[in-house]
Amino acid sequence: MQIHVVRRGETLWRIAQQYRVDPERIAALNALPDPNVLLVGQALLIPVPEGVYVVQPGDTAFAIANRYGTTVAQLQQWNPQVDLSRLTAGQVLRVPPLPRRTVETNAYLTDFGAPGQRTVQEAGAYFTYLSPFSHHVRPDGSLEPPGDDPVLPLARQARIAPWCVVTNWAGDMFNSDVAHAFLRNPAAQDAFLRNVLALMRAKGYTGLNVDFEYLYPRDREAYNRFLARIRDPLRQAGYLLSSALAPKFSGTQVGLLYEAHDYEVHGRLCDLVILMTYEWGWAGGPPWAVAPVSEVRRVLDYAVTVIPRDKILMGFPVYARDWTLPFQPGTVAETISPQEALARAIAHQAAIHYHPSYQAPYFRYTDPQGRRHEVWFEDARSIEAKLSLVRAYRLRGMSFWEFPSEIPQLWPLLAAHFQVRKVL
Repeated sequence: MQIHVVRRGETLWRIAQQYRVDPERIAALNALPDPNVLLVGQALLIPVPEGVYVVQPGDTAFAIANRYGTTVAQLQQWNPQVDLSRLTAGQVLRVPPLPRRTVETNAYLTDFGAPGQRTVQEAGAYFTYLSPFSHHVRPDGSLEPPGDDPVLPLARQARIAPWCVVTNWAGDMFNSDVAHAFLRNPAAQDAFLRNVLALMRAKGYTGLNVDFEYLYPRDREAYNRFLARIRDPLRQAGYLLSSALAPKFSGTQVGLLYEAHDYEVHGRLCDLVILMTYEWGWAGGPPWAVAPVSEVRRVLDYAVTVIPRDKILMGFPVYARDWTLPFQPGTVAETISPQEALARAIAHQAAIHYHPSYQAPYFRYTDPQGRRHEVWFEDARSIEAKLSLVRAYRLRGMSFWEFPSEIPQLWPLLAAHFQVRKVL
């Protein structure tokens, strides 16, 4: 699998000729909305044979060697007749096979109707765990169910281990007061444990994912005690315990989202930890990449110092955002799928740009009302950059937020990099 960035004047036929690939294969692999319309800056996956790399403009021997987990010296041994200091676009190199590690993946699912069911059926081969979002914890320890019954049999058919996700959600957002009342009430926690164990037995969940967000800083130790309280009963019953953590750069980071999330304690008590490495470009803020690789690296640099690497699932966004410009505080960006983002770029013939530090694509367009827009999304380049982080930091795997979503380039790239472990 190779990534080609479309240049001005290129057509699908011309690109296919360059790589000696059937253009219909490229169109299908990338789910192109219109094979006759390509955008400058658009990233295409090319199904080249394993062991072959076609040099792109700007490529260096070091970058190519790094991509394949080798050195320039070893790359030279594979290509003894090539002057690696004078590479030219279109040149064909022999490269070693990309090493494929085994990882685990989790997918948060927020729709249990037909779209969510299709996600489980069509992408199930790439999921280790499925996390229907979510059971809402009430202050007395009772649980409000999400209505996920339609997807659970489909998950088991696909050998996906379902998790019971519990949150401090109330109304239309996470609620600090609900969490505070629950975490300060031992009787409510005892009731919760009885309720959740009975629920997990009845519905066939294999693990519990605790996603308490926007906790008051003063509830940090109460949250830690709660996890310690439920850990052993869950393990004795044969269930995994995981938690979802805000993206922190240090143990002293301040803010309602961060302070009550104790990386070190969660890493010690939980079997897996999900780092929510997304939402820098949040819907209520100014335009920005949803998960800038430069920021994700900062989180991982801290996380691996206090959490075992083999417990970490790195958060991986599978959505895009469309902001109306100029950004005004109080406005909300539209959340769409990466495939919808590409469709909008095509509809407006917008050139796609790629930020070198954030390693994320974006474009701007003007709508029929004359309003300017800026869209940040995920493409083959940004997907590969994130997959490379999982490999470089030797993590357990990744956790996708949120499905259903259309992101067709993810699956062939994931399969090229990793083997997904099944635990059922």
